Amino acid sequence: MSNIIDIVGLVFIGIGLAFDFFGCLGLVRLPDVYNRLQAATKSVTLGTCSILFGTFLIVGFTAAGFKCLLCMMFLLLTAPVAAHAVARGAHRAGVKLWDKSVIDKYAEDKEGEI
Repeated sequence: MSNIIDIVGLVFIGIGLAFDFFGCLGLVRLPDVYNRLQAATKSVTLGTCSILFGTFLIVGFTAAGFKCLLCMMFLLLTAPVAAHAVARGAHRAGVKLWDKSVIDKYAEDKEGEI
């Protein structure tokens, strides 16, 4: 039974590495700060948490396993909030969206404030 859990853990680690790789690729290839921020956030929440969960499956309920779970909870709670704060700050600072962007929800919110 332990071998199956180890294999599943390695699969989660492989999936996490793929998400992290494509997130890094998105940081290089995407056109503006908002799209890059989305790629970075997906990379952290899906990639890094998948690696941590795979590590938890391999090491089990040990001190390292509990640390993996705690780090996953911390990342899941803080990464989306931090990305939202950075995006809102960039928009308020006047960082322009990509020319082909279709919608700007922050501009709609800004109009409602006045």
